[in-house]
Amino acid sequence: MTDRDTIVALSSGAGKAGIAVIRASGPGAASCVRHVAGGDVPPRRAALRALRDGPAGAAVDRGLVLWLPGPGSVTGEDVAEFQVHGSPAVIGKLLSILCALDGVRPAEPGEFTRRAFENGRMDLSGAEGLADLIDAETEAQRVQAQRQMEGVFAAHCAQWGGELRRSLAWLEAAIDFPDEALPEDLATQVRPAVEAVAAGLADWLAAPDRGRMVREGYRIAIVGAPNVGKSSLLNRIAQRDVAIVAETAGTTRDVIEVRADLAGYAVIFADTAGLRDDDAAGAIEREGMARARFQAGNADLALHIVDASAPAVPAAAPGADPARLLIVANKTDLAPAPGRLPPGADFAVSARTGTGIGRLLAEIEARVTAATAAAEHPALTRLRHRQCLEDAAAALTRAMEATEAELTAEDLRLALRAMDRLIGRTDVEDLLDLIFRDFCIGK
Repeated sequence: MTDRDTIVALSSGAGKAGIAVIRASGPGAASCVRHVAGGDVPPRRAALRALRDGPAGAAVDRGLVLWLPGPGSVTGEDVAEFQVHGSPAVIGKLLSILCALDGVRPAEPGEFTRRAFENGRMDLSGAEGLADLIDAETEAQRVQAQRQMEGVFAAHCAQWGGELRRSLAWLEAAIDFPDEALPEDLATQVRPAVEAVAAGLADWLAAPDRGRMVREGYRIAIVGAPNVGKSSLLNRIAQRDVAIVAETAGTTRDVIEVRADLAGYAVIFADTAGLRDDDAAGAIEREGMARARFQAGNADLALHIVDASAPAVPAAAPGADPARLLIVANKTDLAPAPGRLPPGADFAVSARTGTGIGRLLAEIEARVTAATAAAEHPALTRLRHRQCLEDAAAALTRAMEATEAELTAEDLRLALRAMDRLIGRTDVEDLLDLIFRDFCIGK
């Protein structure tokens, strides 16, 4: 054993009748194979072995053993995998046998991925993409997480980082080697490259919050006055009774959320308390209305429900952005002219009969698809990603405004560090490589 432990964990399982994969990673992975499989196995080839507690131990199970020497493994270390029957008894016994070996311990949460990152097998954003892939519930979430895990952020940062490192190398050369035969006015020559990167960052940051919508879900708030059928509409969309429906005003006091999969995208419908005059409501109902207004103001789309059967009743304004608002007239089956679109409404539906619900959902699907459609730049899935790019963009703005080469160089360094934080990489040695390669200083 070396000074680094071997870790072992159950990486996947499918219940009693399924297959479980027990994975060991680290310097003692080969010892794990020898102990339970009775000897070495060929690298990168599956071997069917009886698995025991040592050569003289009783057989625990019969399964496939794979030996993956580092660095060509998922973690970059020596890795052993045991594919066994997925019963709790088999899994528990094998884990206890492996963890009893010298230097072997259970893995901490996420430790396999962390070792893969530390060993250069994936960048930090890729590790986050793997976490998202594990939690993906919809096709759009899977696709987005897969792209991120495969290094789409790293590719962009590598392209822009290369431009900035070259520009910084030129500036460093002009600052540190003024007596060398270098091109004149290097600070002016690097400006177009810096401006191009700054423009690319600005476009990336200006894009809608696509990553959050895909990863966490497109949020839709259902708001309106009491008894207009908000809860009935939610139940119709969910195709089950998730909200209590009653004629008593104020029945819904809190926010009730339902997750749905529309066109492969996660959509969260939020039923809210009815909005009416605060003076006519008690303290609890007023709190519910405050939450309803918050939901309407922060949702990606608000459905303002009105009663088509009582058009003279004024509808409470939800306070949503008009660009993210649809007026939906419900109870059209009770209206004087059933099915007709009331003035000012975008859609006419009946939560009781289902009339018009398909058209409404089709419009929602179109809006979700348009808001989350793939663009030139990958979607930012976490606040950390946006903060890193905002820091980089601010540093480039300062760099272009600076009048001294030293100040420009310092801001370029800060921009590079911000982009390196995005993918979890910092490397200062490549600047020296660029300086000597481009200008042959000291030749």
